[in-house]
Amino acid sequence: MRIVLVGPPGAGKGTQATYLAANLSIPHISTGDLFRANISQGTPLGQQAQEYMRAGQLVPDEVTVGMAEDRMREPDAAGGFLLDGFPRNVAQAQALDTFLRANELTLDAVLDLEVPEDEVVKRIAGRRTCRNDSAHTFHVEYKKPEAEGVCDVCGGELYQREDDSEETVRKRLEVYHRETEPIIDYYKAKGQVVTIPALGKVSEVTQRAMGALAAKAA
Repeated sequence: MRIVLVGPPGAGKGTQATYLAANLSIPHISTGDLFRANISQGTPLGQQAQEYMRAGQLVPDEVTVGMAEDRMREPDAAGGFLLDGFPRNVAQAQALDTFLRANELTLDAVLDLEVPEDEVVKRIAGRRTCRNDSAHTFHVEYKKPEAEGVCDVCGGELYQREDDSEETVRKRLEVYHRETEPIIDYYKAKGQVVTIPALGKVSEVTQRAMGALAAKAA
């Protein structure tokens, strides 16, 4: 299957993408991974992206699209893929359509993970990160450490990252509503959107998504 995963920040896209890709035996292609791979490998697109990023500028759509197209041409993506973080606006969605048509491929579904805005703020603003290792994360409500402010894994100090503050989260949501949400209407007009309530346990959301994809494919 060829799937686009969309949803606001804090909807659990990265987590769901990992599980869904494994269940469907297709590669999980995330924008973050594309940028890291291209920059670390020193590809021409990676070098371009790095120049914009160093200047504090947004990477142009054509660079991001180029990276995604190169990745979708890889042999492991021949049988399908799950796109996470791409497309992020209507121009990128149109570029993806052009690529698929040129390669005689079709998009099977656009999975929209739906989470109320207040829940998004609660999920992200409640996150606490270990100063010793950013992979150690906790939550003031959903995943409390045994001792307040102390990492269970290594004993490091837990803190709230600046980009996890409520003010920053609400700004990120504004960007999402302005730039990315319009692609949902774009794909709805094509009958490709499947909306999944993304509240509850991770496994429950995955089951809902797998059921919806099976129904869409039937």
